[in-house]
Amino acid sequence: MTMISNIWLHPKTTVAGILIAAVTIAGVLSQQGITLGTAGTGTSIALIGALATAMLGLLAKDPQAAALPTSSAKLGVIMLCAILIAGTFPLAGCSGQQVAQDIVNWTPALQSAVTVIDNTGPLLDPAAAPIFTLATTTFDAASSLLASQAQAYLNNPSATLLGQLQNQVATFQQQVNTALLQAARIVDTKSQAQALAAINGVAVIVSAIFALVASISSKTALASMAARATVKISTVVPYLDNRRAIDVVSTHYNEPPFLARVQLANARTAAMQAGF
Repeated sequence: MTMISNIWLHPKTTVAGILIAAVTIAGVLSQQGITLGTAGTGTSIALIGALATAMLGLLAKDPQAAALPTSSAKLGVIMLCAILIAGTFPLAGCSGQQVAQDIVNWTPALQSAVTVIDNTGPLLDPAAAPIFTLATTTFDAASSLLASQAQAYLNNPSATLLGQLQNQVATFQQQVNTALLQAARIVDTKSQAQALAAINGVAVIVSAIFALVASISSKTALASMAARATVKISTVVPYLDNRRAIDVVSTHYNEPPFLARVQLANARTAAMQAGF
């Protein structure tokens, strides 16, 4: 009865969950070569996935959204179109300006996470501090450059500025992945946990920004970015804090944790399949 009552009390969330499931299942079936026949010039599976994605966008623009906080009302549709990815980049429906605005909106959280990085070094044991500091020394400059490039692209969308944004987020992601591997080598258990926790705070935001940028990138651009990715996501998965990632994304977009969980899982899968 609880499930029935939840459906009745939270219809919008229920419909979103069903549509998310449809997009995810359609993506998996498509990857396995299951088409369920043709629909026009495409396949039935592709049509189902596209319709579900479009309906998610309409749902996010529901008039009820006016009662939500500004960040939720404006960003719900952006995150849905950007990281509800059914297995491959890019996903139609996101505009460059939407993505750039969303990255700009992530900036305060990113800067806060980098500040935590700056304050963590002195808390570690003498042997761990130099390792952590060396691993994260680029984070301040990388976060500032990413924020300024996103703002520049938002002000004047162009292929040149998009290319700069793509390069910077790919570079930053590699710096974060490398830092996670280096922090994992810290011998002192307590210091290792502190170091990984601090880096994860940056990692989840950089991953979200990466998914956003990837959603408006061409396959050629993604292939170029992936070719430069020497530290793959699969290598750092053991050091990623999934619970924290879900909490951060859920809070940022004012959405249920289950939705954030699906978004993150699909975005990670898509990035790995693209060669990252």
